[in-house]
Amino acid sequence: MSVARLPTESNDPKPKKARVEIRPVLGFSDEDKIGTIQPHNNALVVTLRIGAYNVKRVLVDQGSVVEVMYPDLYKGLRLKPKDLTAYNSPLISFEEKTVIPKGQIRLPIQTGSEVVEVNFIVVDAYSPYTAIVVRPWLHALKAVSSTLH
Repeated sequence: MSVARLPTESNDPKPKKARVEIRPVLGFSDEDKIGTIQPHNNALVVTLRIGAYNVKRVLVDQGSVVEVMYPDLYKGLRLKPKDLTAYNSPLISFEEKTVIPKGQIRLPIQTGSEVVEVNFIVVDAYSPYTAIVVRPWLHALKAVSSTLH
């Protein structure tokens, strides 16, 4: 019976190490759903620090193209017409009505330690939300949203 033996010495003075590439996981697991009532199809509504205030009922909408500020937030931040710059393009509301903006204002949004400047379009229209933030804001944070989690 012959037995194969492994060599004890190598001609290569330094053994080669396997390269291991560690990639961060970009996703969510079932553990991330802990604390949520399933199934649901809720909108992603958050509290954000806009300007110097914690603002509740901010909709994160990946389908909209502009950040929007509604009258409650405009009044709550004590903004005046002189604080706005011109914005002349009409918007289409969720009810498919044309809305003429009052103007635009650039404000910081703080999320954790990150601060992103955002141009809000100010409209005088009803909404259950105080503001809407959209994809460019998420991209600036390098964030991924999940309404499931």
